[in-house]
Amino acid sequence: MARTADSVQSPATGTPSAFEEATYKKVAWRLSPLLLICYVVAYLDRVNVGFAKLQMAADLNLSDAVYGFGAGIFFFGYFIFEIPSNVILHRVGARVWIARIMISWGVISALTMFITTPTMFYVMRFLLGVAEAGFFPGIILYLTYWFPAQRRGRMTTLFMTAIALSGLIGGPVSGWIMKRFDGTNDWHGWQWLLLLEGIPSIVVGLVVFFKLDDRISKAKWLTADERALLERNIAADNVAKEDMPIGKILSSPKVWLMSLIYFCFVMGLYGVSFWLPTIIKATGVSDALTVGLLSAIPYGAAVIGMLLVARSADKRGERRWHIAIPAFIGALGLVLSVVWSANTPLAMLGLTLATMGILTTLPLFWSLPTAFLAGTGAAAGIAMINSLGNLAGFLSPYLVGWLKQATASNASGMYMLAGCLIVGALLVLSVPARMVNR
Repeated sequence: MARTADSVQSPATGTPSAFEEATYKKVAWRLSPLLLICYVVAYLDRVNVGFAKLQMAADLNLSDAVYGFGAGIFFFGYFIFEIPSNVILHRVGARVWIARIMISWGVISALTMFITTPTMFYVMRFLLGVAEAGFFPGIILYLTYWFPAQRRGRMTTLFMTAIALSGLIGGPVSGWIMKRFDGTNDWHGWQWLLLLEGIPSIVVGLVVFFKLDDRISKAKWLTADERALLERNIAADNVAKEDMPIGKILSSPKVWLMSLIYFCFVMGLYGVSFWLPTIIKATGVSDALTVGLLSAIPYGAAVIGMLLVARSADKRGERRWHIAIPAFIGALGLVLSVVWSANTPLAMLGLTLATMGILTTLPLFWSLPTAFLAGTGAAAGIAMINSLGNLAGFLSPYLVGWLKQATASNASGMYMLAGCLIVGALLVLSVPARMVNR
């Protein structure tokens, strides 16, 4: 028996109906696992070079500054192609474009195993950035097609727990691969690492092509009533948003402010992501597998922190303090990791606080720009914010490496990252609450 219109329509205020809750739960279970797996393999391919460095730097005679530049040049390719990639995704659909992105970056990541010089390292990292451009902002945009603002915080956080999960899973696995396969077929452990962790991206890309639905209207696994409910909620959510032309996006003060905030947070993210294994090793841990196992601890704690804070933010309809406080905690953790650097357990406590704080800020940050952008304007705006913010992905590892080489210590780099997180938190608090809280 078909439901009546009253039974499927969610109330404008008050508690959502049981039908609405069941529908969103159905959508979440359909989309979340695949998107989560996509980002796990994406992030792993992006940052596994941090583990590869433990052997690759000596094998290829790479200095810390050279490694930092190579790790970061990925983001130049990412920056150049980010906005065009996201606009294409908005026009041709997520299924085809995300599949293309994943397959191409998996191939390039695996081929990086054959580099022999710093120049080849730079070229392959740049091409990896070109291949991956548009993936992350594409998923953020894709979630706006399905979930209204009051539900998107938790969904974005669930998606971005992939960063923590990739560290939780990837650390021990990367350490094991490098130790277990080193010398097999006359290849170094870092070469096996890049090959074996590149293949899953290709496989998952094929799954995306066959399984992902572009829009609510194309989801045959939803009933007509379920599709009507979802589309009505998205339409209502978009009423107060502005679909700005691309030219206006490029000059919007709000978009530039969001870009600067995200830049500060990404400085912290990649400072930790690319250097965490090196920082742990500097506390006195030499075995690659042990470094990998220890690196899983901060990421495991971050998963819990991300989910709890996101749940609180959605429940209270408050964004700014739920972003700023974790950023302050992340900065404190970075400082403590330096103060306690001679003691592995205490240094790990500092790194755990830092990782929890940094990773918790990132998914909730995206509730800010998606609160006022819609349509093609959202595609271009999200891409612009992500591309400008991710330039920190170049600057952060490079500066940390340069400062480490100049001072023979990790301390100055960690203090610099802590300062960036504090600036980002203060900028978040400068955003009017009425613009982003709902």
